[in-house]
Amino acid sequence: MSDPVYRLPDLPYDYAALEPHISAEILTLHHDKHHAAYVTGANTALEKLAAARDNKDFATITKLEKDFAFHLSGHVLHSLFWQNLSPDGGEPTGALLDQLEADFGGLDGFRAHMIEAANTVQGSGWAAASWEPLAKRVVISQVYDHQNNVGTGTLPILVIDAWEHAWYLQYKNVKADFFSAVWNVINWPDVAAKLELAKATTWTADTLTR
Repeated sequence: MSDPVYRLPDLPYDYAALEPHISAEILTLHHDKHHAAYVTGANTALEKLAAARDNKDFATITKLEKDFAFHLSGHVLHSLFWQNLSPDGGEPTGALLDQLEADFGGLDGFRAHMIEAANTVQGSGWAAASWEPLAKRVVISQVYDHQNNVGTGTLPILVIDAWEHAWYLQYKNVKADFFSAVWNVINWPDVAAKLELAKATTWTADTLTR
């Protein structure tokens, strides 16, 4: 196998840093096993797609493209998720809070919408808050598995993992408790920075609809 294109990022904090809200056991398995598997899967699918092109064997292209989308999206979403978390917690301020007030009536409305989106995902998936450049607002969507039901051109700024492996070892079958607890460890400065970057991005869906 050639050098991998995608690599597992280190966590920006210790495995136990998010306790008691997210246990060290869950974080270790989640990062070292589940996220690592998506990185491996993305690299493997990319190599197989290259081999299929070289051999002009396109019979498996549909499956390989789906595999690549699944694993790459899993890698990207998990990388965002780790950055969105912090042992420091806190609440949003400044331009981020202003945006949440404009789009959701404030933090409470935003948080309630995100919790409901995560809690009602059918099967496995994510709740995602993203910058939508056409309306110039933050929108919330449910991501099924890793890669479906997301508006094209939106830029994610905050994601919450609703896959069972994110919460079951600690919260058992009461996943709603995890979706409430995770707000104690949201890295609001990171979300604010991602929002600022998303707003400043010059290549967006907006450029396609002028």
